[in-house]
Amino acid sequence: MATTNATEEEWPLVRLMTEVVGSGHKSADDMTRPQASQAFRRILDGEPDQTTLGAFWLANRWKRNTPEELGAFVDEMAADTHTAAPDCDPVDCGANYDGKGRTAILGVAAGLVAAAAGTPVVVHSGDRVPTQKQDAYKHVLDELGVETDLAPEDSAAMTDEVGFGFYYQPNFAPAIDALSDRRAAMGVRTFVNTIETLANPAEASTHLGSFYHLPYAVRIIETFQEARSSDVERVLMFQGMEGYDDIRPGSTTVAEWSGGDVDDFTIETPDYGMDFEEETLGVEDVAGESAEITEAVLTGEREGSFADAVALNAALRIYAGEDADSIEDGLDQAREAIDSGAAADRLDALREF
Repeated sequence: MATTNATEEEWPLVRLMTEVVGSGHKSADDMTRPQASQAFRRILDGEPDQTTLGAFWLANRWKRNTPEELGAFVDEMAADTHTAAPDCDPVDCGANYDGKGRTAILGVAAGLVAAAAGTPVVVHSGDRVPTQKQDAYKHVLDELGVETDLAPEDSAAMTDEVGFGFYYQPNFAPAIDALSDRRAAMGVRTFVNTIETLANPAEASTHLGSFYHLPYAVRIIETFQEARSSDVERVLMFQGMEGYDDIRPGSTTVAEWSGGDVDDFTIETPDYGMDFEEETLGVEDVAGESAEITEAVLTGEREGSFADAVALNAALRIYAGEDADSIEDGLDQAREAIDSGAAADRLDALREF
């Protein structure tokens, strides 16, 4: 059993495996906050043996981490994160870093539409992150000819100048990026896949993320509450396509927290123009086609399903930033930003940065 005097003791991963987390998914104990903090600090410092590290990650996957454990991991990650806050307060969009493989990435287009409507947005990702190593924000931006290998200060300047900013994991969280080879060798996702989406390099007060099931969304919100390094005051989580921050067609649950209780509501996407199936948003070349869709929708050259999906995703970002009282209001603002040409102007500004 875990000791009650964990703060004063040394907890290498081998000991945590033997005495706390390693006895199986039904009988394992949860770590105390000091134990979890010490464990992830050792991991970030490259201390554990590779076999022990793999066993530790797998044991935590089996037992499922508590918000207190995840909050401790987030705090240790934050201690090594190079942040640069823009003058504005953007909506931070936390999509799965290991990317998408079947459907278009809509967040660049949606973020630029939201920016054109007056809601600044930041996104962040790595490059071919394990385990899926699929296309993420970086790869769409690369296809659009946007500079992505930015120092955090340049990302902040981009956010203020354009209203949309990209932060690159190797440059703002090099200690997390350095774990890539070990994570790839695992063959399955670890808790690192969860906490890296909660990184906040722009020091935003609002987080927009995605989930598969509502209990997971609540766990993420509780993780923000447990993370002592977090300044996030508002969280919106929704059911995203492929776990990404693109709202899926159909009946979609949204969890919302602004400092009190967690509320949840349902978006029936056909009521907002997305009256089609997820397969309609499928693509073969995710990065390349997502870039083409982004440009075509923002310039008004493409209407229909993708334009409707971009507008609704932008509306959710505008609503998350509290620049709209409702999804309907946000949708009106999004469509106006596209129709007026303001969103296309934001894409031009992003390319010119």
